[in-house]
Amino acid sequence: MTQTVAIASPSSLRRIYDWTIRSASTPKAVWTVTLVSFAESSFFPLPPDLMLIPMILADRAKAWWLAFICTISSVLGGLAGYAIGYFLFETAGEWIIQTYHLENAFGRFQTDFQAWGFWIIVLKGLTPIPFKLVTIASGVAGLNLTQFILASFIARSFRFFLLAGLLWFFGDWARTFIERYLPWVLGGMLALLIAGFLAVKILAG
Repeated sequence: MTQTVAIASPSSLRRIYDWTIRSASTPKAVWTVTLVSFAESSFFPLPPDLMLIPMILADRAKAWWLAFICTISSVLGGLAGYAIGYFLFETAGEWIIQTYHLENAFGRFQTDFQAWGFWIIVLKGLTPIPFKLVTIASGVAGLNLTQFILASFIARSFRFFLLAGLLWFFGDWARTFIERYLPWVLGGMLALLIAGFLAVKILAG
């Protein structure tokens, strides 16, 4: 039996992108990106960048405010991930790790945390590697909570404010480029997300 896989056409991607741009200035969009930023740090697979980029392109004046919102909500979500690792690992924590098939990587991270706890969070928080893996492992390892919050804030703020700064600086050029090469841009973002998960598996051996 032949299985058919539906792939989004350029026209459908354009409609989704245009809808996101139109919706970006609504209060609901801010709440949505806040929720995604929070959830991505503890259990949700998709990064907030998918919403943050069109929201900034729709109104560059809000770039820094949106980066701040994503930073704070991501750190708070990281605390939720830490709590899952510290209090609920045998139930919710293990389920999340197994869902993303990150068991080997998780074991490796626990070992690394013993020696490089603070810097592991800072460095991994800047990469496409799933941040939820870092936050849950921090809770299991019992990393000092003050260090965890500080490292998470450094990593997340650098990531989101760098993205906001680039989009603010390049502005119209960035929007024109993204709209002209939309399928390639979205494909690149998806590839980067997949690369993060693959990198975890490869590094874990």
